[in-house]
Amino acid sequence: MVTHVPAEEHGDERGALLSFLAEQRGGIRRSVLGLTDEQASSRPSASALSLAGLVKHVAEVEQAWVARARGEAPAVERDETTWDECFRLVGDETLASQLAYWEKVAAETEAFVNGVPSLDDTFALPDQPWFPPEGRVSMRWLCLHLIRETARHAGHADIIRESLDGRTAFELVAAERRSASGS
Repeated sequence: MVTHVPAEEHGDERGALLSFLAEQRGGIRRSVLGLTDEQASSRPSASALSLAGLVKHVAEVEQAWVARARGEAPAVERDETTWDECFRLVGDETLASQLAYWEKVAAETEAFVNGVPSLDDTFALPDQPWFPPEGRVSMRWLCLHLIRETARHAGHADIIRESLDGRTAFELVAAERRSASGS
């Protein structure tokens, strides 16, 4: 769901990109408002996705892309045998722990983007068949890619939440605002 990102709050291009990324993160975070781990882990639609799984996935993906841009390995390596674990809670993971992890990742992303000398600086794409061989992308591309990835999953989260209990993104925005204002 689209919410308003005030122009005066972004400042420069980096600020605008980070503000739009934060807006999309908010859509996913709102989708889990008031849910238990069990509810957030349920799969109420035709999809195999759950809200808790989406929170975990977007946090891991964001961390992995920023790590790549830094020239580091991701915190969690996934392969064909563990890929599905990034879409569900495993072991002692909870929705709260994944939200806290994502908050930490988001802060690291924002610090990294604000600290790079130029959004035109580049880094290598992964050596995977869906990327061009020896491809490089800019920090600007990184920000746009994270916005796209998060927005795609925010849309999934809207559908899953509405399938779960009928609450729409509009209702969740209103509930979040009421909670923030203490009413």
